[in-house]
Amino acid sequence: MNDRIAALPPTLLGYVLRVSGRHQTALLLLSVVVFLLSAVPLEIQRRLINDAIRNGSVSAIVWLALAYFGVALLEGGIKLGLNIYRSRVSEIAVLDLRRLVSALTADRLRAVDKSQAEGTEISMVLTEVEPVGGFVGVSISEPLLQGGILASVFGYLVFLEPLLAMLCAAAISPQLVFVPMMQRAINQRAAERIETLRGVGANIVGAQSSGVQAIAAQEGRIEQVFALNMGIFKIKFAMNFVMNLLHHLSVATALGVGGYYVLQGRIEAGTVVAFVSGIGKLNDPWGDLVNWFREMTATKMRYRLLADAMGVLGGGTRAAT
Repeated sequence: MNDRIAALPPTLLGYVLRVSGRHQTALLLLSVVVFLLSAVPLEIQRRLINDAIRNGSVSAIVWLALAYFGVALLEGGIKLGLNIYRSRVSEIAVLDLRRLVSALTADRLRAVDKSQAEGTEISMVLTEVEPVGGFVGVSISEPLLQGGILASVFGYLVFLEPLLAMLCAAAISPQLVFVPMMQRAINQRAAERIETLRGVGANIVGAQSSGVQAIAAQEGRIEQVFALNMGIFKIKFAMNFVMNLLHHLSVATALGVGGYYVLQGRIEAGTVVAFVSGIGKLNDPWGDLVNWFREMTATKMRYRLLADAMGVLGGGTRAAT
């Protein structure tokens, strides 16, 4: 088992490929199918409004409505399978990490104090391996899926009306600046929180084994965790607020400029409907991509701390930053 620990990859990507390499290929293929279908409902909406209603063809309306539902059913079914598959891959990784950490129990006292080792191990087994292993299932397929949906839908909007698409994109572009900055602030607090929780666990184990009650120090650690959590929540929800505001600014741009273009006879009403629906369809994958970026940066930090702690406890190598 120590050989496995010593061979723990120095990077998060290395571990992802080691524990789930063959599964990632299947996840990527499913992701490609989903994002290729993502723009089809928008075109069906546009045709239904512009062509079927304008021409007064009941049969065309019925067939286009059925086609819309069929595509939505197909896309949703594939997403369901993809999400279940991802969850299984993630749980396999969590199981692998828990087994590795648990295997350190017999020789964890070689390099560190007993209470510190036990507290660190409790924290790793109960809390730290879950987000690291849970990220494995979405680590590669998620950016491809969400990025593919963004490219497909936005490319379709550019095809319909390039200038309007560019104006809508400009409305949400500030996110490219403030999201990385705010995420770095979250990661700093998350790293400090993990280290503090390890101290809490070490203190509990030490108090149980020796009978020493370090009440004041433990209260300070608990209060520090509370303050760090509140700091993370404030930054996270502020980020979500600004992102949501910029999304609605983009919708308002599509409605205002698109409505003006309709009055000028430059585009049809169905195009504006497709734009508004398309922006709504962009919001979820963009938010999911931002969440993936946030989770990826946080998980890299957690993996480094986890691998370093396992190296200390088991005599293995330290992870690269």
